[in-house]
Order: sequence, then C-alpha cells, then structure tokens
Amino acid sequence: MNFEQYQSRSRDTWNVIPMDHPIVYPTMGLANEAGEVAGKIKKIFRDKGGTISADDRGALKKELGDVLWYLTQICTELDLTLEEVAEYNVEKLASRLERGVITGDGDDR
Repeated sequence: MNFEQYQSRSRDTWNVIPMDHPIVYPTMGLANEAGEVAGKIKKIFRDKGGTISADDRGALKKELGDVLWYLTQICTELDLTLEEVAEYNVEKLASRLERGVITGDGDDR
C-alpha cells in the first residue's frame, strides 16, 4: 500500500463528530499546553544537558500556569474541584504504593 491508497482507504473510517460542548476547548488547550511544557523540557535536555536555568524555570512556570488554567476549566465543566481531584490522585497513588503496583501498566491496578 502506498500513501495515496492509505489516504483514500482511511476515509472509510472517517466520521465528522460534532464537538460543540464547552469541555472541548479547554481539553484541546490542556493538550496543547502540556505539549509546550514537554517541548521546553526536551530542548533543555537536548540543548543544555538537562541544566534548567532561571530563564527556563520562568518559561516553564508560564506554561505550567496555562496547564493549570485549562485543567481548572475542565474540572469546572465536570463539577469537580481541584482539591477533590488532587486528593483522589494522592489516595490512588498511595494505594498503589501499598499494594506494590506503583509501577506497571493499567489505570485500575
């Protein structure tokens, strides 16, 4: 198969999915901002041997603030507080640690 064939055949599984819900924009924003954080970290390791400068720290602070904003908007749309999400996460990880499954795969370990 070549790319022209793939492109044509892949349309068999294509479907327009309406996304006119208020949770869509902050979800896309969160993914975008998390990618920007990852990109900055990648460049710190690629170009600076992993040394995080004060300027890098400031740039990451800005991006992490954007991540937090989008996360907050998603929580608000889901009628969740940041506190309850954080508390659940800490409890989940503590349980995994106690059961010896802190590493590995799967959401329900």
